[in-house]
Amino acid sequence: MIEENIDIPTPNGSMNTFVVFPEEDGPHPVVFFYMDAPGKREELHDMARRLASVGYFVVLPNLYYRRSRDFYLKERTPEAMTVMFSHMDSLNAQTSQTDTQAMLTFVDNHPMADQKHIGAVGYCMSGPIVMWVAAQFPDRFQSIASIHGANMATDAPDSPHRMPSKIKCESYFACAEIDQWAPPEHIQKLEDALREAKSNYRLEWYPKVVHGFVFPQRDGMYNAKAAERHWERLFSLFEKTLRKPRIASQ
Repeated sequence: MIEENIDIPTPNGSMNTFVVFPEEDGPHPVVFFYMDAPGKREELHDMARRLASVGYFVVLPNLYYRRSRDFYLKERTPEAMTVMFSHMDSLNAQTSQTDTQAMLTFVDNHPMADQKHIGAVGYCMSGPIVMWVAAQFPDRFQSIASIHGANMATDAPDSPHRMPSKIKCESYFACAEIDQWAPPEHIQKLEDALREAKSNYRLEWYPKVVHGFVFPQRDGMYNAKAAERHWERLFSLFEKTLRKPRIASQ
């Protein structure tokens, strides 16, 4: 596979980004990989590589680039968590639109990226982000996935649960049964909105797991069986929505 560590220019500065894709048989369908709150790190690079290994052009940006190029929550001390939440709170629908437009411009000009077939996956804090960008760029995304997305139903005017009527693409939601950042009543509001909008979606509960269950290095949270289930769902979603239709042989 080809790996690139690049800076994508944005109106707010250079967004340092990890890009990985197969060496042959391109251009490849694109997957935007939006990080979780602890920051861009090698653990996420490995997850991006797993997506790329089955035929995708994966773009994993550091969403905290406006404040730090290398923040990573190594230890969950009160001080470090305060910094993390400060970084996380600096992101919103507008920053997500700015960053995603820059990412779209990048893939539109990369010869190995199939810019007509784009999906996105967001973990934790990026559950809302994939909802926002699918609503902001409804003609660019064929599918999105939110994995234990946080704050999916709030009182804000741009709450994710207010986005379904603006979203055209297929969506998938993996919800941890034990998740203080996405309690059942919030997920119910989200699903009610998806149903009302007649959205093409699938929402699944992952029983007996906690927020962060997909990350192998998250001690006390990682659940291998549930994590593999999430990979199966992602591969199925992207295979169905991003692959070019096969032309039947004559």
